[in-house]
Amino acid sequence: MSGNVQDRLDAVQVRIQAACERSGRKPEDVRLVAVTKGIGPDAVREAAECGQIIFGESKVQEAKHKIGMCPGNLEWYMIGHLQGNKVREAVRLFHMIHSVDSFKLLETINGACQETGNTMPVCLEVNVSGERSKFGMPPTEIPTVLEKAGTLINVDIVGFMTMPPFTQDPLEARPFFKRLRELRDQWQNESGIEMRELSMGMSNDFEIAIEEGATMIRVGTILFGERKAAWKPGADELESI
Repeated sequence: MSGNVQDRLDAVQVRIQAACERSGRKPEDVRLVAVTKGIGPDAVREAAECGQIIFGESKVQEAKHKIGMCPGNLEWYMIGHLQGNKVREAVRLFHMIHSVDSFKLLETINGACQETGNTMPVCLEVNVSGERSKFGMPPTEIPTVLEKAGTLINVDIVGFMTMPPFTQDPLEARPFFKRLRELRDQWQNESGIEMRELSMGMSNDFEIAIEEGATMIRVGTILFGERKAAWKPGADELESI
């Protein structure tokens, strides 16, 4: 991949602006989450120097080692599957959790936040496609989860996340993004809860996601390149944490 991180960030921002213009939206209404799964802290620091503030991690253990080696003014979002036994660490590391895929997990996050005295913004992960290989709740479960969540005071449901089936043609993802937006609007009306966030779209289809209402896109490969080998902290780095 040619160019440096600044060039690639600029190129993505141009594409974000173009997608917003096509759909009558404002570019400032779309936040870029730079996905750093398997990417070392040097690349994070370089992106931060270019003005990127929001970063996404998929694994709590990797984030635990990496975040302490990065600038302290960054925002970190949990975007991968979150196991219940990792929740206590997650609520201390992350500013938002995108991947809440059950009411049980929502309860666990709420309990961990009660211990720390904070409130965690979360997105409910919705399996719009129905693929068995994907995490997320089926759409039919969401109204019940929203109703039951009214008793949880340390979580704030701000929106929804989804991943469409992988396809070489990004246009094939459009129906799934559109469906989540339509469902979000329906659930807002029914529940009276404002849930503006739609976390959807990755490196291969983020422009389509923006056209269908995404407020957060999760982009890694086109910023940092293909991961040839996942980053792991070396001995010197572990000593400095």
